[in-house]
Amino acid sequence: MIKLFSLKQQKKDGEGTPRSGNQKKASAAQLRITKDLSELNLPKTCSTEFPDPDDLLNFKLVICPDEGFYKGGRFIFSFKVGPNYPHEPPKVKCETQVYHPNIDQQGNVCLNILREDWKPVLTINSIVYGLQYLFLEPNAEDPLNKEAAEVLTTNRRVFEQNVQKAIRGGYVGGIYFDRCLK
Repeated sequence: MIKLFSLKQQKKDGEGTPRSGNQKKASAAQLRITKDLSELNLPKTCSTEFPDPDDLLNFKLVICPDEGFYKGGRFIFSFKVGPNYPHEPPKVKCETQVYHPNIDQQGNVCLNILREDWKPVLTINSIVYGLQYLFLEPNAEDPLNKEAAEVLTTNRRVFEQNVQKAIRGGYVGGIYFDRCLK
């Protein structure tokens, strides 16, 4: 009954006119990402870029750590928000090749909230802070780059030297890293 009454009220108010054919109804993922982005509280070391301002489901996050092993670097992550968001996490890839225990050479990121610990109550803000934390405290316990994790656990000084070599542009363990200093 309530719905019927509200429809009658809309028609009376002139709001019940049908949508024109060129207007699309926003998906649940679009509505949620709009809300998440409007509430985004980026730390000073992070920024977002939208290659297509009309497409909020695909964007980039730039992290420029100001402390830790990765201080001075500039790391770009691409976010692809799928139609099942927020019930499924966005796909996040690191576009900057980086020597990191939790990021492999293909840009895959090992962050628990992007996998098994994802919950619909988490937001883009949660992911941003999780990614930022990976640069402050790399996790050798759950590595994608096992060699970097091994060096981090056995010799932090050599790990730090490898990170600096990679950020400045150079070879680490036979792999060439492009310069990514900001």
